[in-house]
Amino acid sequence: MRTDFVGRGWSFPLDVDTGGRIAMAGGAAKLEQAMRIVLGTHPGERPFRPEFGCPLRDYVFSGAGADVLAAIAGEVRRSLRRWEPRVVPADIQVFPHPDDESVLLIDIAYVVKGENDPRNLVFPFYTIPENGSD
Repeated sequence: MRTDFVGRGWSFPLDVDTGGRIAMAGGAAKLEQAMRIVLGTHPGERPFRPEFGCPLRDYVFSGAGADVLAAIAGEVRRSLRRWEPRVVPADIQVFPHPDDESVLLIDIAYVVKGENDPRNLVFPFYTIPENGSD
């Protein structure tokens, strides 16, 4: 992976390394952290960049029907295309966690631009089940 293209920066969440310095991340780890930041930020949370993020929170009470899963996949694709230009989302699948109905798993297959190295990121999205149980 071309680190000059991806860059290097503070790790997220913020941490310190064994020497007591701010932990740094680069390469694939940095890209995945950046994608998690996009998906975990709701538009409007950042005052100076109000459009930044992905409106996943709008789907917390929407259930897990096929139309909702497709809508979530579309939101993820649009948000990553706009806010993470270093990757090309190839395929996005959203499906319920097999053991927990309150979790949807967002499986993002992506390629780093300029490379032929397919990668994968699974992002858990927590919902409120339709039946209202915890």
